[in-house]
Formats: sequence, C-alpha cells, structure tokens
Amino acid sequence: MAKAIAVVSALAVGAVLLFAGCGGGSGSDESGYGSAAEGTAGRYGGAGSAGGSGAVAVAKVGELGRVLVDSRGLTLYYFEKDQGGKSSCYGACASAWPPLTTGGAAHAMGGAEAAKLGTVDRTDGTTQVTYAGWPLYTYAGDSKPGEDNGTDVDSFGAAWYPLHPNGEQAGD
Repeated sequence: MAKAIAVVSALAVGAVLLFAGCGGGSGSDESGYGSAAEGTAGRYGGAGSAGGSGAVAVAKVGELGRVLVDSRGLTLYYFEKDQGGKSSCYGACASAWPPLTTGGAAHAMGGAEAAKLGTVDRTDGTTQVTYAGWPLYTYAGDSKPGEDNGTDVDSFGAAWYPLHPNGEQAGD
C-alpha cells in the first residue's frame, strides 16, 4: 500500500511540474524557440491559439521541413473538410484541433507570407486565422515546438496536414 501511495504521489508531483512549465532546460532547443521559461509568446507577440495574437511563423519540423507554426512554435494544420475558407470544425473537433484565433488582424512572422494570411469569422463568434485560404488549427496531441503528431491524421471526417510557407500541404 505504501508503495502505491508513493507512486501516485510521484506521478502527481510530475503532473504539477508538467502543467506548471517548471521543467529543466538549457534555455534553448533545436527549434530555435527557446525554453518553456522564455517561450515564444514574447518572440512572436501573442498568447497562442485561443484569443491569441494571430501570429503565424515558419519553423523546421522533423521530416516535414519548414512548416507554419503559431506564436508558441506549435505546428499549424489545415483540415481537408474545410471548404471555401470556412471552418467545419466545432465542438469536440475544436477541442482536439483548437482553431488559431485572433482578436484583430493576423500577423506574418519569421518566413510566413503576409499576402497569404487572412481571417474568417467562425459561427462561435471568434475570428480564425487563415493561410492560403485554409483556416488554421493546432493539435491537442502536440505539446511542444517541433511536434507534428497531427500530420495525416484522419479525424472528424477528413485528414489534417501542416502547410509549407508557400501554402502547399506538408506530409503524405
């Protein structure tokens, strides 16, 4: 019993540290986005997806090469089911694939093309950032810069892919 309590306690402490962002680190990683303490919100001027700055940048992500990322360096995806620049991802879909929203205009940073940026009004009253006509989303399965766990995932009726800076699909 004492062993089980010790294991549960250790897991609880680990979870608290994970959610608090109190991990170690040298202050930099290969992605160029810095440590969790430094963050990218300051670098790209925003808080991220929900109610964020609408900043879109470019970063090297694994085998995909250079793809679009948000202000925190998280990979941005498009949903093949979206048509005509309108989002079809709400409810449970938007929980798994949070839309990149903004309180104003979208901002191109670090290699993203400003001419390809836009916004679209969502039916939930928020404003979503678009790129090359595609509404943009992050993926709840990506927790740090450089991850692309949502690439080629078939979910909520269609596949999801990151975009290269030229607006073309990245991945298979």
